Amino acid sequence: MTRLDSRRDQQRRLRWSSAGDGGAVTIFVAIAAVGLLALAGLVVDGGAKVRAVQRADRVAAEAARAAGQAVDVAGVLAGREVRVDRGAAVNAAEAYLRSAGVEGSVRIVDGGAAIEVATTTSAPTVFLGLIGVPRIAVTGGAEVVLVHSIGGVRS
Repeated sequence: MTRLDSRRDQQRRLRWSSAGDGGAVTIFVAIAAVGLLALAGLVVDGGAKVRAVQRADRVAAEAARAAGQAVDVAGVLAGREVRVDRGAAVNAAEAYLRSAGVEGSVRIVDGGAAIEVATTTSAPTVFLGLIGVPRIAVTGGAEVVLVHSIGGVRS
């Protein structure tokens, strides 16, 4: 056996001994990349959902505030408890919801002493859109309780 033949045999043995590890790093990188993409998707689309919920709550609070401004002035002047003008309150809240482009509902509760607004909206997704979920639906809500003060005493 010549020196060249022995060198070729050594090279073959090296190839055969390392053949079992071929592609191991590639599989690890592929799995890690999928995991990192999933994590990025959670961060991006999760953040979009949090912002959408905050917006839904903010719009509900502003609509309830607008409804709370519709106080039954005639009733207050006549000495009755402070209550909202139901029709004007609902109209004010619905007008605010329309101007904000958010769907919602308005309820007058506690005999007109409080107003509840519930909103529903959605946010577009980035990563979830790749698996067929183009939007995330969220809800928000707020309640306004009418409080008035006469001579520094709340009632």
